[in-house]
Amino acid sequence: MARSETASRPVSPPAWLPILAFTVLAAGDLYYVKWHPYYGRAFVAAAQQSLGASIVSGTGAAPPAAGWQAGLSYAAAYIRAIWQALVLALVLGAGVEVLLPRGMVSRLFAGDGASARATAAALPSMMCTCCAAPVTIGLIRSEADTAAALAYFLANPVLNPATLVFIGFVLGWGWAGLRLVLGVALVFLLSHFAARLMPAGRHLPPPHPATTPDPAQVGYLRAYLAALWRLASRLVPEYFLLVFALGATRAWLFPAMTPVIGHAGWLPPLLAAIGTLFVIPTAGEVPIVQVLQHVGLGSAGAAALLVTLPAVSLPSLVMLGRALPAPVLGVLGVGTFGFGLLAAYAAVLLGL
Repeated sequence: MARSETASRPVSPPAWLPILAFTVLAAGDLYYVKWHPYYGRAFVAAAQQSLGASIVSGTGAAPPAAGWQAGLSYAAAYIRAIWQALVLALVLGAGVEVLLPRGMVSRLFAGDGASARATAAALPSMMCTCCAAPVTIGLIRSEADTAAALAYFLANPVLNPATLVFIGFVLGWGWAGLRLVLGVALVFLLSHFAARLMPAGRHLPPPHPATTPDPAQVGYLRAYLAALWRLASRLVPEYFLLVFALGATRAWLFPAMTPVIGHAGWLPPLLAAIGTLFVIPTAGEVPIVQVLQHVGLGSAGAAALLVTLPAVSLPSLVMLGRALPAPVLGVLGVGTFGFGLLAAYAAVLLGL
């Protein structure tokens, strides 16, 4: 009987094989979805000094009227922009959880320098905040340091090197420098202080065996597909529901821009709050800011959006809510808002 049970179990591959599979999968997908397209897009940004129309308002000063049509049009435009990146995020999130040894992940992203290593890992992945969330959940499930996992989550959109290049070509290199300096501070400070609110010794409980079997028992492929299905089925529906809701109400969130409104003292705090909640594709903040500047947005409001729009969003925080307690998410949201205000003040002080 024991021999029969042993024979029915799949033969475990060498320990290095799942790691190699994850590395090849990640590098190939990142090249196809991120590196190659962004390389070409940088030349377009340099030549045209534009990334096209704003996903919020097109080329106009105001978004379309709130309603179902606005929600559907925004969701459709958003899905076209991010669907490949979302598939990549789910593939990598499941891979981190199943293909990479938990001990290796916990050692690499724990201890001194863990946040710096996580930030370095985020730079080539260049995901938007919502697409970074599934990978962050995978890191937490694999017992990475909370601060390191959050540094990865924040650094993906905020320190995205391609977006910094786009900002330089489209808005100016002074704006790119402001985003870089404040972005580094945002990533390390918010990840550090948010992690301090994580209850001592808490890790996300392992998934139920019925949904994610042990690779040693059923094989890596079955365990990987189970983890991929669990991430997709739990995260994607709520994600797109929130995208639709934000798109449907964006006329209530973004005021119709004029030079008078664009330089009003009350606008930067409002835009910092909106930027913290609203959801955009990777580098979507660049055309949003450019279009609004053309119709009267001042430098303070532009800086607030440039920092807050990519950093977090309501959908990404809801997605992370499956892995992190509310106080941690609160620090990420309130802290991002605070950095938006700091960016607004810095832009006026620097004369941008």
